[in-house]
Amino acid sequence: MKFNPFVTSDRSKNRKRHFNAPSHVRRKIMSSPLSKELRQKYNVRSMPIRKDDEVQVVRGHYKGQQIGKVVQVYRKKYVIYIERVQREKANGTTVHVGIHPSKVWPGTGQW
Repeated sequence: MKFNPFVTSDRSKNRKRHFNAPSHVRRKIMSSPLSKELRQKYNVRSMPIRKDDEVQVVRGHYKGQQIGKVVQVYRKKYVIYIERVQREKANGTTVHVGIHPSKVWPGTGQW
């Protein structure tokens, strides 16, 4: 039994709300989990990622690379762009690779 009748568990409605969310709600969705030390220090599990935060990728193809600064937070696509996470296009130019904020840890710099 549900405790709150205004909260739905319908998958299609939840997907609709996720993809049609306004910018101020997307900020909250685009949070990053904190490391165990930072969790104990601040008594919070995750925090929204901002531009100029120092983060480290902990999941995916680019994990384990050095700590880099967040260059851009792209709320429309639910991704962040990190300074050192780039790839080369076919024509030779380098572009930043979008990483989901839940796959990074904030570094020791800003926090």
